[in-house]
Amino acid sequence: MKNLLFVVSCALIILTAFTIIRESGTKKVEFDKQSYLGCEVNDLSGLLNYSDNIAIFEGKELSIPQLAFEEREFKVLSLSTEERWIEVDLSEQKLKAWEGGSLFLETPVSTGLPWWPTPKGEFRIWIKLRATRMEGGSGKYYYNLPNVPYVMFFENESVPGWRGYGLHGTYWHNSFGTPRSHGCVNLPTNIAKELYFWTTPTLPEGKGVVYASAENLGTRIVIHD
Repeated sequence: MKNLLFVVSCALIILTAFTIIRESGTKKVEFDKQSYLGCEVNDLSGLLNYSDNIAIFEGKELSIPQLAFEEREFKVLSLSTEERWIEVDLSEQKLKAWEGGSLFLETPVSTGLPWWPTPKGEFRIWIKLRATRMEGGSGKYYYNLPNVPYVMFFENESVPGWRGYGLHGTYWHNSFGTPRSHGCVNLPTNIAKELYFWTTPTLPEGKGVVYASAENLGTRIVIHD
């Protein structure tokens, strides 16, 4: 009887330990999945939804400003022999757009918070969207942001496009110059609009989405401390 009780006790201990390990492992996977993504996007149509004008950010509802919906005439990129590229300085929370060695524009930005960092390295834009919905986070960090304007997602060999890092316009805060995002580079909407038409891949006339290709290469983006 003592031997039987001993065997049963050992079995219960092993089963309990396995359950704890399995549960902790599951939690770790869920945490990693959450922290592995930048901006969570499921819509790559690039279309504005004019009837969807309420957003949720940090537990608060807010109306999307008209600036996010404003249309502008298609702007053909001017020809240039100089490379257009973008520099993001995480330490200074600034973005600079360069045409060769000439500065096109400079602006304060908001990059990723310490627990959702913006990746460093050299990237290229792989898709541009006139607008999309971004939703994710949890608790007080939950966000549901329809019609995020002028989105330019970037990637490289180490950071694939599905992770959702990009440059985009921002209507839900004005704290540019300080980290505030889930890993994306938050821009003032008017600046994002300028970059959207200035960068490549070149957007076909009348379209709200374009993918980069060998013939229509995406603009280079360099992100550093």
